[in-house]
Amino acid sequence: MMNLLDFLTPSAEVCRRTGPHDKIVFSSRVRLARNLPGVSFPGHGKKADRVRAYEQLMPAVQSVPEMAGGLAESMERLTPSDKQLLVERHLISREHAAKGAGSGFILNREESFCVMVNEEDHLRMQALRPGLQLREAWVAIDALDTALQERLEFAFSSQYGYLTACPTNLGTGIRVSAMLHLPGLVLSEQVSQIIQAVSKLGLAVRGLYGEGTEALGNIFQVSNQMTLGESESEIVERINKVLQQVIEHEENARTSLLEKKSRVVFNHVGRAFGILSHAHTISSKETMNLLSLLRLGVDIGLFPATSRAFVDELLLLTQPSHLQALYTKREKLSAEERDILRADVLRDRLRGLDRPDHSSLGSGSAGTPAPES
Repeated sequence: MMNLLDFLTPSAEVCRRTGPHDKIVFSSRVRLARNLPGVSFPGHGKKADRVRAYEQLMPAVQSVPEMAGGLAESMERLTPSDKQLLVERHLISREHAAKGAGSGFILNREESFCVMVNEEDHLRMQALRPGLQLREAWVAIDALDTALQERLEFAFSSQYGYLTACPTNLGTGIRVSAMLHLPGLVLSEQVSQIIQAVSKLGLAVRGLYGEGTEALGNIFQVSNQMTLGESESEIVERINKVLQQVIEHEENARTSLLEKKSRVVFNHVGRAFGILSHAHTISSKETMNLLSLLRLGVDIGLFPATSRAFVDELLLLTQPSHLQALYTKREKLSAEERDILRADVLRDRLRGLDRPDHSSLGSGSAGTPAPES
């Protein structure tokens, strides 16, 4: 049986990838949905239809130069843990992880392209880049799409554009998204207003793993909702502009908190550090939320000797399937055993970390009671 971790880039290396605005933007993704003409959509067709599409699509995608030397696998050959690893790396969707026979995925060597075969559509191809690089991701996926169109015919209507299983993807079939870390807006209780404002502009704001998930670790996904009536480049530019504004709001929120409520911020970060470095059992959810505060502490200079990549790696390593795959030979840990192992890993990793140092940032009297006269 294939060991997926032998192919995937080591977590430390993944977290050292840099890009514009990566203090706030973890990653950018542009996805295109495409379907074969005359073949039922994966969710509506019979197994034979899915297998037929799979057998046509997998070799075609693998033959594209951009995917040379990559990993191609059927979903039915992956273990549940392997699938969850790919979800935790944001390479496939949770929906695709539930697929079996007749579905597959292809990942290129650099992990900058990942193609899902027979998810909701026959093809969902995505370009991934660190930081805010929507334009670069769009150029990359457009080139991959062009190369595939030389090998495959896609279902297209002169009236509606590319035909997709879900009407919201009809037209260009493009979904442009970025994953943002917004602790400043959350702590200053402004995030709801920002989400409302962004939603009014026709964008969707979702949690860590997309639709129907919560924003663990103050991490939010922002993406376009509709794909019809605008060109791909117009959608990319519109979202890029909105994201620049969200980034500015987050930066302003952090500055304002440090000016007016620095003790509150230091308290949040200090408590997070204390729990993470001393807990003996800790859930994935609590870990995410506390590591988010630790990451904020790194960003504002409370841990001068620590890099953001160090915290980002902990965010990845403490996810359930990464814990299972990297730290135990056991077949399957229970949730309770995972919580204990997670705490062990965190204590070990944080042992050499200096306590947060706010001496260079001022005492931050705002947000604390005034001394009695």
